[in-house]
Amino acid sequence: MSLIQIHDLTRRYVMGTETVHALRGVSLTIERGEYLAIMGPSGSGKSTLMNLLGCLDTPSSGYYELNGVNVAHMDDNALAEIRNREIGFVFQSFNLLPRSDSLHNVELPLIYSGMSMGDRRERAIQALTHVGLEDRMHHKPNELSGGQRQRVAIARALVNDPSIVLADEPTGNLDSRTGEEILGLFETLSRRGNTIIVVTHEEEVAQHARRIIRIRDGLVAADEINPNPRATTRTEAQPA
Repeated sequence: MSLIQIHDLTRRYVMGTETVHALRGVSLTIERGEYLAIMGPSGSGKSTLMNLLGCLDTPSSGYYELNGVNVAHMDDNALAEIRNREIGFVFQSFNLLPRSDSLHNVELPLIYSGMSMGDRRERAIQALTHVGLEDRMHHKPNELSGGQRQRVAIARALVNDPSIVLADEPTGNLDSRTGEEILGLFETLSRRGNTIIVVTHEEEVAQHARRIIRIRDGLVAADEINPNPRATTRTEAQPA
């Protein structure tokens, strides 16, 4: 069974007297363990597609099955439960609590799921270790570099063992070297079997993925296998 199946997905927004067709009928299948990029210029519909894939929004019409469950027309409470269980988010702006240390920031999704303190502390330590931050667990965001903050955000995305890691412009606030390090971490996570979906407008970022979906005018303009994903060198992949 495929991890994600969407068929003829549309999303319309009414703005005053105008109806904006953000997505015009998108169909995709995504398998477990894929590392793919969704690319498109501003206004192409890629952010709308990301919001639908991340269960942050619902489609106007169409079908979306995530891990065997049709989520296309769930209510807000059901979508929140799906998000917490199935999807780990990584944002351009990190979205970390400034007064909390790395460990507490990573624990947050587990607090919402009702896990005991001991179990969630152990899971958060494991997640931070996976991203190379075992020595920064008690540092607050302002004591970390931009790359380290993004690694904390990635650890938080991984801590619930989600079906998908969904990253929205994850290198947008990083310098080029640090951005390469974060993309190297995604490559490592992908090799471990995580499903990685990166939403970006940058060709260089997309070229790290093994599959590139190009969105234009609310439609899939191209769905390409990348035969030679851009490799990140060992030096670049060290913790930022």
